[in-house]
Amino acid sequence: MWVFYLISLPLTMGMVAFTLHYFAGPDVPRYVRFTVGYAWFCSLSIIILVPADIWAGYEDAGDFTVAERLKTSAHVNLVYYLCVGSIALCGVILLIVLHKNWGGSIRGFAMACSNTFGLVTGAFLLGFGLIEIPRGIWKNADWTTRQKFLSHIVAKMAVKLDDAHQDFSNAIVVAQATSRQMSKRDPLRPYMSVIDKMLAQMLTEDSSFKPQGGRLGENDMDYDTDEKTMAALRRQLKKAREQYYRYKRYILSNRNNYHDCLWNFVQFQMLLCCSMDGHLHVTLLFSQNVVFV
Repeated sequence: MWVFYLISLPLTMGMVAFTLHYFAGPDVPRYVRFTVGYAWFCSLSIIILVPADIWAGYEDAGDFTVAERLKTSAHVNLVYYLCVGSIALCGVILLIVLHKNWGGSIRGFAMACSNTFGLVTGAFLLGFGLIEIPRGIWKNADWTTRQKFLSHIVAKMAVKLDDAHQDFSNAIVVAQATSRQMSKRDPLRPYMSVIDKMLAQMLTEDSSFKPQGGRLGENDMDYDTDEKTMAALRRQLKKAREQYYRYKRYILSNRNNYHDCLWNFVQFQMLLCCSMDGHLHVTLLFSQNVVFV
């Protein structure tokens, strides 16, 4: 993947530079060239993002060979891009039907759509920065509000962590039950052996995890029919594990933030009490001196 980025990134920048050199006039200022080049580079960056989607689908696939995982990833991404392209094509056809005499304005319409997308995205990000960032700073400045907010987040994520633990336990029970009912001479046994090794490695890496309350559903024993169902079982096990540890890391992070917030809140209260006591002590001394004088 890094090799692809090392090749595609200079290639995209070279395409932008060549296009700027070809279309820009001699009197165009440098800041205009930079602005147009940046906009074109962002538009052409889809060439770099598409392989990233394929790589993400490859990592998420549960197939047992590289070719099958690439095929599954390409199929999922192809369906997505075909849906998006078909919607765009239907929109263009509808516009052509409603306005029969375009007079060569398709290019202008495409440029207007591109500019509208950029303006809407920029306005959304600008609004998010102008609203969410000050609101976050304001919330973090009030220790009482932040303590309540973190306490709510920790309690909410604890419920999700319990659900993820239950799903992970169910996936482990299903994998173990499928392995027990499959004979050693079964044609799918090599795939089941891969899942058994992966499960053993998962349980070895985290000895503190104990599967509890795993249950079998109605269709949980139908994974031993073909290679696709075995790949689905492997993907389900990987997905349940990743979700469990994602929630676990998140709740540990927020719990540490909660403890830090609670400690800072206690220190703030102690400092406030000490300052109030000191102010009262100074006031009493000043009043005594005045009376004495």
